[in-house]
Amino acid sequence: MVNLAAKLFLKKEDYHLVKGVTLPTEDGTTQIDHIIVSRYGIFVIESKNMKGWIFGNPNQAIWTQKIFKHTNKFQNPLHQNYKHVKTLESCLGLPEEKFFSLIVFVGDSTFKTNMPDNVTYAGGYIRFIKSKKTVVLSVAEVADVISKIKGGRLEPSFQTHRSHVNHVKANIAAKKNSSSCPKCGSDLVVRVSKKGPNAGNKFTGCSNFPKCRYVKSGT
Repeated sequence: MVNLAAKLFLKKEDYHLVKGVTLPTEDGTTQIDHIIVSRYGIFVIESKNMKGWIFGNPNQAIWTQKIFKHTNKFQNPLHQNYKHVKTLESCLGLPEEKFFSLIVFVGDSTFKTNMPDNVTYAGGYIRFIKSKKTVVLSVAEVADVISKIKGGRLEPSFQTHRSHVNHVKANIAAKKNSSSCPKCGSDLVVRVSKKGPNAGNKFTGCSNFPKCRYVKSGT
């Protein structure tokens, strides 16, 4: 849907779409869903195919998806895309004001909290891009950016995708063993059980209790 909307509603002579870009980083790889390069800026797009109600704000590490009684936690996509933007800034040697981070939700989802202008549904991302009318790159710079992205990316392949997925899984496992709550992103703290058969015993749990009742296993 994101690719089709770009093809239908953005002039290809002015907006240049590069899809599925995997770039090397110091700690592995990072994968960017879509990059649209134009004289009006470089739009770095993270797409989310989700349904249900979506809750979150720009400062939260973890956002929430609710489907009836089922609740799912997922990483704030703005934070996720921040790494993408910074990687591109470094690769291209361009200042941050030439980049725009954009999160696009597709699927049957509804925002239940106010979202910033750069978090939108499929159709809204085209309006966001077209709202940027200040020229920040010359025609020659646009061509150079496209050439550098295509030249610096890892060759699209099953092996590249599998390597990136393994890197992401390793990061998730590392976060589970860190001092942050894997459910809500708050700090983990040592607490003392006050009730029940474990009264007096220490355990590691979320500092956001009672809103979050995560308890680290094995502690």
